[in-house]
Amino acid sequence: MDNCNQTFDPQSQSGFIYSRLDSVINWVRANSIWPQPMGLACCAIELMAVGGSRFDIARFGSEVMRFSPRQSDCMIVAGTVTYKMAGAVRRVYEQMASPKWVIAMGACACSGGMFRTYSVLQGVDKIIPVDVYLSGCPARPEALLDALVSLQNKIKHTSGSTKALFSAK
Repeated sequence: MDNCNQTFDPQSQSGFIYSRLDSVINWVRANSIWPQPMGLACCAIELMAVGGSRFDIARFGSEVMRFSPRQSDCMIVAGTVTYKMAGAVRRVYEQMASPKWVIAMGACACSGGMFRTYSVLQGVDKIIPVDVYLSGCPARPEALLDALVSLQNKIKHTSGSTKALFSAK
């Protein structure tokens, strides 16, 4: 386990590792992100490429692409979000269990791209919170892997993750 604020007790024969519960939970969450692809336009083709052997998203623990929002914790919005599609994107986001994250992939998802028209939403952050912005037209698979690593680092350094686990509802 890396970056978990852990200590190893050299005097112990059984090799205990001491760590904070928040650190362990964040480490597990960061290394087992299950993305839900929202392929809306041409960036979806680049999103499909990361699952292949050349880019191998499995190295980062995210090979399990889930097409059900209830089984995923990271939405990757890839492509142009139109006003007609915005309601569906918002609804899928609301169906995801907490904690949840969003990656806006490509210029269209980040800012509307070259489409300054009445029918295109000028950035998916107008309807859902975005954690990582990924520029490019289309964004390359290498850039998506870099965004995933950035998201993993953000998750690892999140504080208070156990409050959601043990809070009474």
